[in-house]
Amino acid sequence: MTSRLPVFPLGTVLFPGLVLPLHIFEERYRDLVKHLLSRPDGDPREFGVVAIKQGWETSPTAVPPGPPSTQPPRLGPVPTTTPLPPPPAAAPAGPGDVALHEIGCTAELRQVTELPDGRYDIVTVGRRRFRVVSIDRTTEPYLMAEVEWLPEPAGQEELADLLAPRVLAVFRQYLTLIRADEQELTEQLPEDPTVLSHLVAATAALTLEDRQRLLATPDTAGRLRSELRMLSRESALLRQVRAVPVPLRELAVPASPN
Repeated sequence: MTSRLPVFPLGTVLFPGLVLPLHIFEERYRDLVKHLLSRPDGDPREFGVVAIKQGWETSPTAVPPGPPSTQPPRLGPVPTTTPLPPPPAAAPAGPGDVALHEIGCTAELRQVTELPDGRYDIVTVGRRRFRVVSIDRTTEPYLMAEVEWLPEPAGQEELADLLAPRVLAVFRQYLTLIRADEQELTEQLPEDPTVLSHLVAATAALTLEDRQRLLATPDTAGRLRSELRMLSRESALLRQVRAVPVPLRELAVPASPN
């Protein structure tokens, strides 16, 4: 059984539980926000975030109002007592201009601020993974998709519980290599295997392709196993060069407004 979902192409990969702030300035995506806000209370106000495989993120006529945010994704509920970092300008590609990855994640609206000129600053949280079955490029000004949901499969819980402490230990070592501020290392890291697997995938300095492969991994145990290899690889490189690298995704693609 499939569901119909608005789709937002971006040059990033969203994972369940991670916070994604966006600045909405294109007219068609303003319409999407208005559509979501008009839904009855209790209905999910979510859209699909799918990483771009090929094509441009910004329409030729769309000019973002400011530089992109460099803030990493964050876990958990959206704080209401501290200011959020400036959200990135969300300028997705034209509906006919991009090829998309097959696996994406829904983004649920948590905060919406309408600006005087009609733009929006929104805060979303990743909710559930899906597979794109088909794309509708004509019904709405933004993309619509038929999607099938990808729930966490059962049967690998014991293996995930065994892998999680190993990934957590390697991830802490990795953080000591990339962060100069020791105070940042005191932050509480999740012990839940699934939550940990999503946090590592979203915050380690990986390529978009690596992140996409992790999002597409069907179960937590498989994701944690892959992350052990990736973190060991990245830590070895950091120790060898004794410098914090620019994330490879920044070297591989042009600067993005997202």
